[in-house]
Amino acid sequence: DHSMYNACCMKRICNGCVVAAKKRGMIDCAFCRAPIPNNDTDTLARIQARVAKKDPEAIYFLGQKYFFGSLGLQKDMRKAVELYSEAAELGSAKALFSLGNAYELGGGFQQDEAKAAEFYAKAAMQGHVSCRFNVGHIEAVKGNYDRAVRHFMISAKMGHEKSAETIKNLFTAGFVTKEQHAEALKGYQDSVEE
Repeated sequence: DHSMYNACCMKRICNGCVVAAKKRGMIDCAFCRAPIPNNDTDTLARIQARVAKKDPEAIYFLGQKYFFGSLGLQKDMRKAVELYSEAAELGSAKALFSLGNAYELGGGFQQDEAKAAEFYAKAAMQGHVSCRFNVGHIEAVKGNYDRAVRHFMISAKMGHEKSAETIKNLFTAGFVTKEQHAEALKGYQDSVEE
């Protein structure tokens, strides 16, 4: 990844901007100018301050820390799902994606593919490209190839490489027309070039 989250403002800042700011002598956050925390305790305190303000990015980010057990937190899947749910209610598509993954894979609680599909569909409607692909995959598994192709076409046009490859494979298998294949390929290339 070519960027990082800053705990002070929960903004993703590209590494190039961080390097450019440091060259100018700025050692604080390149976005909000707050001092960068230098240990896990300070970082966690900053994240929790943003969580208290109901910042969906911070809530999602804290959920990730519980999911992976980082920043000195004990790995806790239930707490992660609770935080993802709160962030999703506040509009986070990434939290919906993580909820979909959690319910699809199980991982510490009851696996529920129907719930996973519901979360993926909600996130796809918010523009989450990987969720759009997942919804297409779910439709393909059900045998709904027309619906699957529509989802794969949308995500391919959004620059999702795996969707473009899937369209190619479905074209080879006879589920996608030549026109659909060409449209998806052109959309994918246009998206990647931007």
